[in-house]
Amino acid sequence: MTELPAKAPATTVDEPPATPPETFTDAAEAVDRLSEIYDVQTAHIRARFMKLAETKSLPARVRGYYPEIRIESSTFAQIDSRLSYGHVAGPGTYAATVTRPDLFRTYLEDQIALLIRNHGVPVTIGASQSPIPLHFAFDEAIHVEGELGSNLDRPLRDLFDVPDLAVTDDAVVNGSYVPAPGAAEPLALFSAERVDYSLHRLPHYTATGPDHFQNFVIFTNYQFYIDEFCARARHLLADAATDYQAFIEPGNVTYLPGGDGPASGAPPARLPQMPAYHLKRRGHTGITMVNIGVGPSNAKTITDHIAVLRPHAWLMLGHCAGLRNTQALGDYVLAHGYVREDHVLDADLPVWTPIPPLAEVQVALEEAVAEVTGLSGFELKKVMRTGTVATIDNRNWELRDHRDLVQRFSLSRAIALDMESATVAANGFRFRVPYGTLLCVSDKPLHGELKLPGMASDFYRGQVSRHLEIGLRAMEKLGAMAPERLHSRKLRSFAETAFQ
Repeated sequence: MTELPAKAPATTVDEPPATPPETFTDAAEAVDRLSEIYDVQTAHIRARFMKLAETKSLPARVRGYYPEIRIESSTFAQIDSRLSYGHVAGPGTYAATVTRPDLFRTYLEDQIALLIRNHGVPVTIGASQSPIPLHFAFDEAIHVEGELGSNLDRPLRDLFDVPDLAVTDDAVVNGSYVPAPGAAEPLALFSAERVDYSLHRLPHYTATGPDHFQNFVIFTNYQFYIDEFCARARHLLADAATDYQAFIEPGNVTYLPGGDGPASGAPPARLPQMPAYHLKRRGHTGITMVNIGVGPSNAKTITDHIAVLRPHAWLMLGHCAGLRNTQALGDYVLAHGYVREDHVLDADLPVWTPIPPLAEVQVALEEAVAEVTGLSGFELKKVMRTGTVATIDNRNWELRDHRDLVQRFSLSRAIALDMESATVAANGFRFRVPYGTLLCVSDKPLHGELKLPGMASDFYRGQVSRHLEIGLRAMEKLGAMAPERLHSRKLRSFAETAFQ
């Protein structure tokens, strides 16, 4: 039996009318234009997809384009050297594709306003040449293929653009991006498609929408911290004077101030891999908390995706093994350095790269510990030690020959061991997100104090509430800082993008 030849892909392209570029000296108007272009382009894709669902065929290939911000500078004029972002590196053309202007409106207005102010030239807004993948033209919750099943006479990729991982990477972040001849230099760390990729992954991992994430993020490796955070969030919402707007749990379950129960959303049938909880405040200035579970793989995965939201800071609050005999269970460890044996970032950030402590974050954490414990100065050393944290990828490291491990820990001056902190900090360094770590000693395996069920329960009950209070206070202190002070120049490379 002779097989019929496969139908050839559509060769003509059905796209919205061309949108001529426009220049703007007002950031709000520029973002309005970005939104208009994005809405037209995505609506075109969605409309054609719905037509395909009805007719099972389309006469031409469908395409829409991401909007783009472009700026041209012709001078090496001196920029305020105190600023770590908001300016381009030198003369040339710089551009960035943009997605979801509705979600990133405040961020985009801030970044564009700085560019216009610092360079004294307008920005140009228009449609780019980067296609919008079909999947990213829909809400994160939509499963595109599921809408059509197998009733088409050709693959979707013959009719629409689909995500292309060959160009969805972190080359700009990692410093390996080389523009093609004549192409613009990058204006932002992430392309629109890279951002969309993460926006669609976040609901999968956290069971909450990306619009709920706040600019101050706490990661933890134990559900005990989440339980305490939920209790505090509901208590805050019950306060008539609260400035928090809502509390969001997995399933986008939404609690509002003064409410008796959830106002919307539905709990998922089972918790996701890394559930997220959001105590929301106006302008995304609230706090998000994520239980990343155990291990560096989870730590890298979630920070890879949250980074596209450009948070102002993230902290690791969790438990660790104390490595010094002078430490006691319940003592705090404020990391000022890391031994990176997590391995998940070896291909992106060489292990010889130092991960420096950030003064603003370190001071906020130390002040918060002092306030919550009531100790200060030399007395604070009774409950907190500043030092190096070693992060490894082997949870059962205790079962190995200790001699080599102990020697390496001693040489590095490590005082604590865990499986997530260095990964969170290193990805903060890599993504230019201010980071910090405050751990609590929950066992001392080198000294015979193992984490056993009964001991752990007593420890958790006594320490989690105070530890979380410290983290929340530190975040409040960081939130009171101006962004230009918080985003450190330590995190910026030689040739840096203008957008933070």
